[in-house]
Amino acid sequence: MALDARRRWIALMVLCFGDLMIVLDTTIVNVALPSIRDGLGFSQASLAWVVNAYLLTFGGFLLLGGRLGDLFGHRRLFLIGLSIFTLASLACGLSTTKALLVASRAVQGVGGAIVSVVVLSLLMIMFTEPAERAKAMGTVGFVLSGGGTAGVLLGGILTDVLSWHWIFLVNIPVGLAVFVACVYLLPRDQEAEQRPRLDVAGAVTVTLSLLLAVYAIVNGNEEGWTSGQTLGLLGAALALMITFLVIESRVTDPLVPLRLFKHRNLSVANGAGILMPAAMFGWFFFSALYLQLILGYSPLEVGLAFLPATLVWGASSLWLSDKLIMRLGIKTPMLIGLSLFVIGLLLYARVPLDGNYSMDVLPGMIVMGFGGGITFNPILLAAMGDVEPTEAGLASGVVNTSFMMGGALGLAILAAAAASRTDSLVASGDSQLDALIGGYHLAFLLGALFAAAAAVLVAVLLKPQPMEHPAAEGEAQPVPAQVE
Repeated sequence: MALDARRRWIALMVLCFGDLMIVLDTTIVNVALPSIRDGLGFSQASLAWVVNAYLLTFGGFLLLGGRLGDLFGHRRLFLIGLSIFTLASLACGLSTTKALLVASRAVQGVGGAIVSVVVLSLLMIMFTEPAERAKAMGTVGFVLSGGGTAGVLLGGILTDVLSWHWIFLVNIPVGLAVFVACVYLLPRDQEAEQRPRLDVAGAVTVTLSLLLAVYAIVNGNEEGWTSGQTLGLLGAALALMITFLVIESRVTDPLVPLRLFKHRNLSVANGAGILMPAAMFGWFFFSALYLQLILGYSPLEVGLAFLPATLVWGASSLWLSDKLIMRLGIKTPMLIGLSLFVIGLLLYARVPLDGNYSMDVLPGMIVMGFGGGITFNPILLAAMGDVEPTEAGLASGVVNTSFMMGGALGLAILAAAAASRTDSLVASGDSQLDALIGGYHLAFLLGALFAAAAAVLVAVLLKPQPMEHPAAEGEAQPVPAQVE
């Protein structure tokens, strides 16, 4: 038993390295964008596709990737997704043309989507005892929280010391090592006597719907939110989503059984999973702009400025979140964390032009770090603890899609509101810096409202779900209660 337990934790560490590559790739590229533009001759407009191509396929394939893991085996899908991501990273690193880099980034997004959802499914399968599951989820939360800041730091170092190519090539040895380790460490998939058929029509409609929605969102500010392109794409995405729901209500083996959403906690967790990332992405984006454009920080200094938030987030994920969950269940920690998000964003909504890091930035960083470290794990547990292990991948795909779409849409809304406020202040005669910070203040306030809305949703609708303490040695291990 001790060997099995040790093997599970070693496997989790290896999975975290795989997940870390995916998280890193969402931010590591941002620092290298000027070098990529100069190296391959991108225009300012086309350069955005180095980021958007990844976000587009990542968001579009999350739901399908999770369900494929349920149907064909989580271990098998993890290794396939990891292989796709690693090979695409090689193609990115060796790219000598704009088209090859953008296409390779799109393929990277597909592999990243598969890996990110299957990691959570494997975690739920490997750790069935509540205390261990909460601690394992905290470990994954630590990786997810640190990955964003690590990406900024690593991107700056690799680009300055070597070249932009190495922000992608660094994934190759990590991907190969994770693949080999996981072949030996991950539990083998249970072969079902009869697998359900893949719902092809459902897979095509929901994937196209998500692709169109993400495309419309990431280009909304540039094209205009009321432009024909944006409204047309969002309308097409909505029509495809309605078609998908009709298909799911009629097919024998649906991609997403609609009965899942009868689980109240799963539905509430997905609602919070839309609102919380909207606040979180806004905090990261606008506080980085404040540090760079108002306080004059370099990209590397911005990464270092976020280090306290990362350390607090990681520490609370690893050593505080699981203890709160085991003592208080999943609802109270979620409310505590979301309340801290509100407080942290309100602290940022008052940052001055002549701000001081230790007085005006650091307090908000620490509060946001605690909020994120406490909140992330119970949201995932609420979403995935409601379903059977055979549908863990699907639940993971649904909640990850909520995080992705909520973050993208929320950031787009905050960016549009901040830009509108800035333009209004400039027109009123304010200086450019005064107008900029006025826009940031509005964005932080709206982010606080998103977090507050998530807290209200959880307070009113989430059913308390206690996590049992581990049984004494030799007794049957409890599992989380199923909440309908």
